Amino acid sequence: MIGLALVLRDLVQRTLGVKWAAGAVLVGAGLSAFFAPPALVVASATAFLLSEMADLAVYTPLQKKGLVLAVFASSVVGLVIDSAVFLYLAFGSLDYISGQIVGKAWMVLAALPIIHLIRRREIKSMRSVSA
Repeated sequence: MIGLALVLRDLVQRTLGVKWAAGAVLVGAGLSAFFAPPALVVASATAFLLSEMADLAVYTPLQKKGLVLAVFASSVVGLVIDSAVFLYLAFGSLDYISGQIVGKAWMVLAALPIIHLIRRREIKSMRSVSA
């Protein structure tokens, strides 16, 4: 689900702004504490918070260069950080990082066509407003 969360955070920033996106990250980190088993709460919340903030930091400057590029690049950075931090804090090992990254990357890749359609719709809407 983190792959999808990273994409959704980008869309929140795009529609509502950086402050709302940062607020969503904090709420998400808090929520992860409620849904993770007690032994994994710190690992889950910390990994979510750090990965979402890294995603935010990469997405913000790239969004002007292209929505799909920004979502892809920021999500990749976020999912790698999420995987590494979670595995290290929860298990003290990075043995399964490749599986974590691949699984999360599939969610990001599945979302990219939708992001492309959203961007095309925005462009079309901007053209009709300026016409």
